[in-house]
Order: sequence, then structure tokens, then C-alpha cells
Amino acid sequence: MDLNYDEIRRIHRLEKNTSKLVEVEGDFFNSLNEFIKSEKEDYISSLKDFSIAKARNFTNLKKMVEEIFSLREKKILSLALVSARTNEFNEEHMALQEKQLYTDMVKVLNKHKKMTDEIFDGTKSSEKTKDLNNLSIKILSDIPSFIGTDMKEYGPFKKDENVELPFKIAKLFISRKLGEAPE
Repeated sequence: MDLNYDEIRRIHRLEKNTSKLVEVEGDFFNSLNEFIKSEKEDYISSLKDFSIAKARNFTNLKKMVEEIFSLREKKILSLALVSARTNEFNEEHMALQEKQLYTDMVKVLNKHKKMTDEIFDGTKSSEKTKDLNNLSIKILSDIPSFIGTDMKEYGPFKKDENVELPFKIAKLFISRKLGEAPE
């Protein structure tokens, strides 16, 4: 796909005036990158030649592209939110990089939705009940047993062990480099 100013202006105008994503090729961002590289070279040479018109064109191109990115991001986030709620996926008119953003956002929103379902519906996202006041962490060094602020005994813990601790204790372990959030 060869991009030019007219095509970018067309996409920009349509993105501003429609609520749906404007159809672009899967390699849109690669083509855009090549076009901008070329225009940037012209811009740099225009600075040497003191050409105000070419400099203004590049500045306008930059603003248009930034606005296209912003508008498309908002539309993709809205689509991801709808998809997370309805389980209907729609990657129509997205470039390859946008499809990845969309997929990642749907995953994050679905994870958040499971948490709210647990809170309000009492449903379980795993085979054991998860206490939302606890935090899972990975222990980074051996820790002997100790009494927590809730007067309960915890530990001993071995290095590389994954444990679920009350939120305050887990955060203390993380801040003192005794534990980290598991990946």
C-alpha cells in the first residue's frame, strides 16, 4: 500500500466524521512509517533550504497522524469494552498492530470482569475460593515463620514458592524485596 498526503487526509477526515474504524490495510502502520520517513527527509532538507511550505506540510502531517492514532485508539478501546461484555469479537478494519492491542485489551477487561463477577455474584473463577483481600506473591528468599498484624502465624516460606498472603503483608514483602508479584 502506497500512502500519500491525499490518502492520509482521507483517512483523517473519515476517522473524525464516523464512529466506526475506517478500513485500512493490515500493513497500514508499516506503510505509514515508510511514508513518514520519506517526508521527514524532505522536511530536514527544507530546513536547510529555508522552505516554510515544506516545513508546514510536515507539521500538518504530524498533527494528522497523531489525531488518526488517537481516534483509532479510542474506537478500538470502545470495541474491546463491547467485546468483553458481549463475547463478540470484531477485528474488522484494523491494522495488524491494532488487532494485537484489541486482543490484549479484551483479555485485560475479561480478567477485570471476572473479579467483579466474583464480588457481586459469588462465582468462582478458579476451583478454590479466592479472597480478594489477599495477594499472591512469589517468595524471593527463605523466610522463617512469623506472626502477622492479624495475630496469625505465617510461614515458613521457601525461595521461589508462590503464596497467597493478606494484602498488607504481601505489599510489605514486595517493598522489602522479599517477594514479587508472580508473572
